[in-house]
Amino acid sequence: MSLHRLVLVLNASYEPIHICAARRALKLVFKGAAAVEQVSACTVRTAKIQIPVPSVIRLLQYRRMPRQNRAVSRKGIILRDGSACQYCREKLPPKSLTLDHVIPRARGGGSTWENLVACCLACNNRKGNRTPQEAGMTLAKVPRQITPHAGHRLVAGDEKAWEGYLFC
Repeated sequence: MSLHRLVLVLNASYEPIHICAARRALKLVFKGAAAVEQVSACTVRTAKIQIPVPSVIRLLQYRRMPRQNRAVSRKGIILRDGSACQYCREKLPPKSLTLDHVIPRARGGGSTWENLVACCLACNNRKGNRTPQEAGMTLAKVPRQITPHAGHRLVAGDEKAWEGYLFC
């Protein structure tokens, strides 16, 4: 049903801040609190008119949003690393990737954004319980925490209309 579609909500500064259902987005637009930036192909029919369902809306008044740190997750690590092994740089489907601790847990390495990378099973086994330097392997890029906006990409899925508004 089109009222349950996901809609990206932008702040007045075009910063992505939330994802809501189309029903809530239409309420914000009709109330005058938001403007439609992009519409989807879906429509909602009433007795007399058809209303296009928005894909992206923007709040008309700026809302101050507290900065939040994203929780470490497998999906987030794979998103950050672009579904590629960080040692051999081969692009693989997410199911074929494992998570590797750059500094092994046995040596005090934690499960943090800066210590976890996506890698293939072969590279993970080859590295073993060693650091990349000890194993003679190099990382494609230094692991770091994802930006707050990257979390929206986890939900976006096939929403091509959101691409111009999400920056990671």
